[in-house]
Amino acid sequence: MTARVPRKTPVAPVRYRIEAIDPKGHYFKVVCEVSEPDQAGQRLSLPAWIPGSYMIREFARNIVSIDARSGSRGGSRKLALTKLDKHTWQAEACAGALVVRYRVYAWDPSVRAAHLDEGHAFFNGTSVFLRVAGRQAGVHEVEIVAPRGKAYREWRVATALPIVDAERGRTGRGFGHYRADNYDALIDHPVEMGIFRLERFTAAGVPHEIAFTGHIPNLDAARVTTDLATLCAAQIDFFATGKEHAPFDRYVFLTSVSGEGYGGLEHRASTALLCSRDALPAIGQPESTAGYRTFLGLVSHEYFHSWNVKRIKPAAFAPYDLERENYTSLLWIFEGFTSYYDDLFLVRTGLASEKQYLGMIAKTIDDVMGGSGRAIQSVAESSFDAWIKYYRQDENSPNAIVSYYKKGSLIGLCLDLFIRRKSCGKASLDDVMRFMWRRHGRDFYASGGGRGVGEHEFPALVSEATGIDVRDQVARWAYGTEDLPLVEELAALGLALRFEPRVQGPSLGARTATSGNECRITHVDEGAAAHRAGVAAGDVLVAIENMRTTPDRIAALLSRYRAGDAVDTLLFRGDVLQSRRLVLDAAPMRAVIEEAKRTSKRAVGMRKAWLADDQSGNSSLSSPVRSASGIA
Repeated sequence: MTARVPRKTPVAPVRYRIEAIDPKGHYFKVVCEVSEPDQAGQRLSLPAWIPGSYMIREFARNIVSIDARSGSRGGSRKLALTKLDKHTWQAEACAGALVVRYRVYAWDPSVRAAHLDEGHAFFNGTSVFLRVAGRQAGVHEVEIVAPRGKAYREWRVATALPIVDAERGRTGRGFGHYRADNYDALIDHPVEMGIFRLERFTAAGVPHEIAFTGHIPNLDAARVTTDLATLCAAQIDFFATGKEHAPFDRYVFLTSVSGEGYGGLEHRASTALLCSRDALPAIGQPESTAGYRTFLGLVSHEYFHSWNVKRIKPAAFAPYDLERENYTSLLWIFEGFTSYYDDLFLVRTGLASEKQYLGMIAKTIDDVMGGSGRAIQSVAESSFDAWIKYYRQDENSPNAIVSYYKKGSLIGLCLDLFIRRKSCGKASLDDVMRFMWRRHGRDFYASGGGRGVGEHEFPALVSEATGIDVRDQVARWAYGTEDLPLVEELAALGLALRFEPRVQGPSLGARTATSGNECRITHVDEGAAAHRAGVAAGDVLVAIENMRTTPDRIAALLSRYRAGDAVDTLLFRGDVLQSRRLVLDAAPMRAVIEEAKRTSKRAVGMRKAWLADDQSGNSSLSSPVRSASGIA
């Protein structure tokens, strides 16, 4: 006789209630209710960092007050709440439900934290939702409450977080109850509240929304949604095979628009974006500006992350440890390759021309070659040290570090072209990405877990996917510091890479920025003219050869001299006037990529295949469908 296994009583969800109680003072009020707390006393904590941004940010510092009570409605009995470390509390044991109330100060305008004022509200769950120890795997529910007052009657909610039911969302503004399968899902769906313009479109059968917060005169929303639909459909089709679908049922872009701004942070079914209003197209202006291509590249980057890093991820991130640094040497793959594909998808979908795309690659080459840190730090080391170096850059960073985004994207380019060349066009990095999706990403969330990519597994994955051995290339390019063979690999596509002076006239060997009407030194290039003369970051350059120097005059002053000329300069270090004699350097060089004078048909064919993704097997993109917009 088979013994009967006792049925486990379902554990009630962890429930939250969040309300913007003081937009003028930038305060959220959050209530966390745990119906069955730990009998020995319940621990609660706030994450120390947010996935996708690799730096300890100490979100708990924004909790300005917190208390705990017992009872389903937070009854009269107050409980002791002991702080154990910078982001962890322990509540006194209680017989009934535990209710923790706290206020969160929200005045971070970035995509990483929380922001609240009279114009809008935005938050990531890592900034506002306490994590209940031992309950992370269970269901979490949150009630998003509308702010009180006439000024907020038109506010509504935009988020990819699933709403519990239509009845509770009957107001049509989105305020109500939402549900997440676990804590990781709860904090992976940012929320925007306020008056925003909402556009909808369908890509590869998946409904998408884009919410624009901020004033955007004469926005050509039809063009934006059509372009995004094309871009999103291309990426869905890139990874899909057979009857496979996108890894989400709905996707939301939360876009904050201002006079100046740029940035993004990926999530599993949404992304938070910052962009300049000047980057967005206006009705009646059909030209494609560099700013708009930059915006589309940002969208492409964050959307590609839906596969590469949100689901295909390093083993060190499976699962995330949100209390401390999660070290991996593989960000050059997960951020660098994403940076490679973001602009590549623009040219593959016709949103950028071949000439414009080659200019984007040249700009990345300039950025990488412009820093001597590339000869000191490998991208693997840069990945590992992101927590203390890349995200905490200072005046010496160009001399000490290399970007795993930018050099990582160039490694992606070189590996792609190397694989295509060695396989005679039969394989590519595209095959590797799709193989990694099937092996490490496709069922990651569906199964409730998954196996991340091991620290030294990538060359074997490439070999298995393409039959090409890249162990030596990965060792030299990613784990070494030598410059990449860009000339050779581009030549196989019939493209010539050359370098020419970026500007007329010599160089100070320093980087400057405008500070009022002052010319302030921000970085000094190691071994260059300014370094040799003892100029330091923070100095204010006053004059060159007794001629007053301002930010808009420095290029004209230097154009009167040649490399090797010695010039006397005056500068302020603090409030002390100093003189320095500089021997000027040659002008910095910039990369130019153009079609080679002699190009074979084979090279042209390989270039066309590269830019058209001919290896994908998905030659027909799903037709994007745009629906009517809504403005609140």
